Amino acid sequence: MKILITGGAGYIGSHAAFKACELGYDVVIIDNLFRGYQECVDTLSAHFPNKITFYKADLRDKKSLQEVFTKEKIDSVMHFAALLSVNESMQIPYLYFENNTYGTLNLLETLREFNVRNIVFSSTCATYAPPVHAAEKDFSIAEDNPQASDSVYGESKFLMEKEVIWFGKIYNINYTILRYFNVCGCNPDAIIGYSTRPSMALMQNAVRGALNIEPFKFTYSQMDTPDGSPIRDYVNVLDLVDAHFLALDKMMKENKSDIFNVGTGNGTSVKEVVDKVVEITGKKFDTAMGEARKGEATALYSNTDKITRELGWKPTRSIEDSINSLVKWFMARPDGWKE
Repeated sequence: MKILITGGAGYIGSHAAFKACELGYDVVIIDNLFRGYQECVDTLSAHFPNKITFYKADLRDKKSLQEVFTKEKIDSVMHFAALLSVNESMQIPYLYFENNTYGTLNLLETLREFNVRNIVFSSTCATYAPPVHAAEKDFSIAEDNPQASDSVYGESKFLMEKEVIWFGKIYNINYTILRYFNVCGCNPDAIIGYSTRPSMALMQNAVRGALNIEPFKFTYSQMDTPDGSPIRDYVNVLDLVDAHFLALDKMMKENKSDIFNVGTGNGTSVKEVVDKVVEITGKKFDTAMGEARKGEATALYSNTDKITRELGWKPTRSIEDSINSLVKWFMARPDGWKE
């Protein structure tokens, strides 16, 4: 089978491409390299000779998409390509609506034109409204929680979801929407890893701070949590990618669309993650307060009952595993991929 991975030169997309090659897929990557990296694609291609075909293309350019689908017989799609900074989205909303929602619309129309009937879509817990049980300090979120984002990024992803759902209904395209919580870690052998810049990922930034690669700063406002810092659900990128292929397999076998959260079901505070980085690396580092991000929720962590029940998926990698893999990656590549 041949799978198209949009955003495959980026963080999560490259790990999905790696897994797809391990599973025997032929992989087609589309990435405009605005936030992705040619060196990442080259590394994947060298590690999996004759398994990856790369097109530098932009989903907003429909003609380029049509050319790719004409050349390649695509069986299924994993759609990762999107801008993802909450703070940036509040500063440049046009960029997020134009890139994320318009690009997805072009992709879906191309799927329709070329009769491709299976897509796994990378969404986010940022589409959810604040947890309904927040007053009782139960911040877990299930798939039926109301959606009402506090950020332009979350709203753009919500609109992308609606596009996927409507094209699925009207044109009989099977879809699985996966709403991620906070993604961390990387390939344990440091073959590929994390290079997103500017980085909004707490654990990745904390490891960089511990290794004296870049100054670390907290970027939250005081929250109503036990230690005053936001609570999040940190899921390892390899566990996340495993969920994609379980979802794709089920969707193609059953010809059925669905939506799942992907998280661990556990909340860990920002300060707890930083303390764990200090413990594992043995390095204390400056943790000054920087400018607080906009659009941040107090606490978000996943209810994982549905994905465990329907896909048999459970996370197998710990926060310690994620930190150790990032330490290995950043020791090998302090600056990540070359620009």
